[in-house]
Amino acid sequence: MSETKTYPVRLPRSIKAAVEKFAQSEGISMNQFVATAVAEKLAVLNTARYFAERKGRANLSAFKRILTRKGGEAPRVGDEREAGKSGHLVRLTRTGARRRAAA
Repeated sequence: MSETKTYPVRLPRSIKAAVEKFAQSEGISMNQFVATAVAEKLAVLNTARYFAERKGRANLSAFKRILTRKGGEAPRVGDEREAGKSGHLVRLTRTGARRRAAA
């Protein structure tokens, strides 16, 4: 931050107490905690806006064509995917354990 401004903030006592306690345990000031929290929230909101805008420009039929096109190579043993109970894709690890796929 190149320039700072003072901005008084009213917080409920319980939130202020929790911020004080957490900031103290982390060895930072309340100001640093609040400034970081606000910056993180802005990053989340900007990321959500970015993906919403990208979604609006998406061509889902082209995406499905790419996913179902012929070619490439089959998954290696242990890299197969199957539909989970929730409908999300899961990846089977080399040990056979299930975990949610990143894709």
